[in-house]
Amino acid sequence: MAQYWILKTEPTSYAYADLERDRATRWDGVTNRQALKHIRSMQQGDRVLIYHTGKEKAVVGEATVTTAPYDDPAAVDDGLAVVDIAPSGALPSPVPLSAIKADRQFADMALVRQGRLSVVPATREQWERIRRMGGAE
Repeated sequence: MAQYWILKTEPTSYAYADLERDRATRWDGVTNRQALKHIRSMQQGDRVLIYHTGKEKAVVGEATVTTAPYDDPAAVDDGLAVVDIAPSGALPSPVPLSAIKADRQFADMALVRQGRLSVVPATREQWERIRRMGGAE
């Protein structure tokens, strides 16, 4: 059974357009313990929304987890985990954080409650609602 996630990235470092250009990437750089716990919970086939931080503050695209979690081969510290992801398509319209916060359906979502967390779970309903808000079918 697929799980649903939101992965945050600073678009000046790695934007959704970079993921589309690369066709796949290793999602690394996660060091927060709670975010790493989420990475370790991911499974191949899980669905992901990509959120741009910084000035943009919006969900901009979709991706799929293509591997099980594995130890970060580039990490100096033990215990860092990564997954590989592939793009599934940009949303027709970015979904700003302000619109997500204004919708009561997202009141308990970690994206709203834990703004600094870089990997957050979403329910299927929340994930689908954000997609619809962005014009995806």
